[in-house]
Amino acid sequence: MAAVLFCVFIFELGLFLLVYPWLELWNRNYLFEVFPAAREFMLSQHVRGAVSGLGILNLFIAVSETIRLRRFSDGG
Repeated sequence: MAAVLFCVFIFELGLFLLVYPWLELWNRNYLFEVFPAAREFMLSQHVRGAVSGLGILNLFIAVSETIRLRRFSDGG
């Protein structure tokens, strides 16, 4: 059961990291008020792409873990 929950968590995290940097909420981050110098860096298309890339990596891990779990549960 823990492995299934892990796969679901990683999949949801991957979707979040893939989509969130491109939403308007990303621009209204609280950390920009605390660290104003980080605003330009975090709003960069390169940083948004890197975060989305981590999301794609998480999705890949979730799919591979699901396949591994399925093989393990089939007994083969």
